[in-house]
Amino acid sequence: MKIIDAHIHFSDIETFKYTARKLSHVDYSGKGLTKEMEEGNIACAIGMGVTETPEMGFPDHHASSPMRLDLEESLPTRVAVCPGVNPYLLDQPGLDRLEKELQKPEVVGIKIYLGYYPYYATDEIYQPVYDLAAAYNVPVVFHTGDTYSERGLLKYSHPLTLDEVAVMRRDVNFMMAHLGDPWVLTGAEIVYKNPNMYADLSGWVVGTKSTLERKLEGNYFYHVRHALTYCGHYEKLLFGSDWPLAPIKDYAEFIGALVPEKHHKNVFYRNAEGLFPKVDQLL
Repeated sequence: MKIIDAHIHFSDIETFKYTARKLSHVDYSGKGLTKEMEEGNIACAIGMGVTETPEMGFPDHHASSPMRLDLEESLPTRVAVCPGVNPYLLDQPGLDRLEKELQKPEVVGIKIYLGYYPYYATDEIYQPVYDLAAAYNVPVVFHTGDTYSERGLLKYSHPLTLDEVAVMRRDVNFMMAHLGDPWVLTGAEIVYKNPNMYADLSGWVVGTKSTLERKLEGNYFYHVRHALTYCGHYEKLLFGSDWPLAPIKDYAEFIGALVPEKHHKNVFYRNAEGLFPKVDQLL
């Protein structure tokens, strides 16, 4: 089965390098990503743009905006981009740069890092970003749930905060990264209620294949099983690995064990193809 990985990273971020080296044991490089995509039958991967400066590290108020994938000079083939937004640089020049990015064929969406930056999804600062998303027919991806940095503020990344923006901006499709984990039941309700809200199933485990297998045992993922069943809208849930947090193929098998087999084609491929219409240019 062909797979679209709707959430990976390919940025020069120190925490990603550490995670790859010490926790997930993946080769965090273009060569490593290409190998994992081939082994996992990944037709396309969508990278979430994020950058940092040596002075601060992510979340970085000084990061250029839009934030791209800067791990290496060139991207591996069949890798799309959702450039990240630094809200501190959303002046007119910043918005002009974002619009220029959206005109590139490999740019398929926009990423907003709720929780890492202290703004709610409904904040006026993001309204011009939604205007651009609507104009270019691309989705906006929100980080939700736990932050991979102790400097994050969880009140901004709670999935309940997305209900209002989904209602306010019916002209835009949104994707909630991580289904708001650990508040996945709330995330499931937001997806269930709002026709323009989708979610990816990425980033639930950091580690190796053995780590993933252990987490499936017992009741550790009872909250996720409950949320997926409650939501029921498998036509709006997307596979994402959050690579390099875990090996892509192993994480796909992990998600395959949580999602009923009859929904695999939608979750692993069709839903991403529909939500990100520009990925067809890379397939």
